[in-house]
Amino acid sequence: MATHRRIAFALLAMTLGLVSLPGSTTAQEPKAQQNMVKEIRHQLVLLPWYSVFDNLSFRIEGSKVILMGQVVRPALKSDAEGAVKNVEGVSSVQNDIEVLPNSPMDDQIRRATYRAIYSEPGLQRYALSAVPSIHIIVKNGNVTLVGVADNDTDKNLAGLRANGVPNVFSVKNDLVVSK
Repeated sequence: MATHRRIAFALLAMTLGLVSLPGSTTAQEPKAQQNMVKEIRHQLVLLPWYSVFDNLSFRIEGSKVILMGQVVRPALKSDAEGAVKNVEGVSSVQNDIEVLPNSPMDDQIRRATYRAIYSEPGLQRYALSAVPSIHIIVKNGNVTLVGVADNDTDKNLAGLRANGVPNVFSVKNDLVVSK
């Protein structure tokens, strides 16, 4: 059970764009910065409106945090900034999170893409966590998949399933394969 928790945490951290990517912590970084990264991740994951249809990531430059990604609800953008401002060691927050346009057609595509991906027997295990590791970002009929897949087969399968959704103009598969 502890192994499952560690895997889920690693997947969640990678979903936030922080593990094995630029800006992730290493053994050489000061302990204070490692704690700050961990706390920022924690605060973002706990946001009440954060879902599979949002993509949150951040970069740290000294004591300044730069928030990035896309969200469906404007409140999530301001909530993310507010949560990160209160983290010890953060002096300022630059909020570059994009609020996606409010569109009934995009909402329909989000739901259809979610069903297409997470109803696939080979991908159902990704839906088991509170915030699934494959995020679906829809903007003006264009779908981008972000997050983490266990292997290339799952990454490609998610892309194929998203491509089969009606009314989608394009699909960009930015899923990262975990090591």
